[in-house]
Amino acid sequence: MINLNRVAGYRVALKLKQSDMANKLNISRQAYSEKERGNVPFKDSEKIFLKELFKQVDSNVTIDLLFFG
Repeated sequence: MINLNRVAGYRVALKLKQSDMANKLNISRQAYSEKERGNVPFKDSEKIFLKELFKQVDSNVTIDLLFFG
């Protein structure tokens, strides 16, 4: 299961709204919200993108930590 607190926490640490994240992933805000809440899985390409983006906050962040921790 996705670790919602971590994904949302990193997003907030970067001072980004769900709509900002949706724009970066080229999806609707509603679609991003569903993914962040764990109702719809993130695509592997989105997981990689988020990991790289969140490295701005934590250089040690991993996909496992974000999505499987």
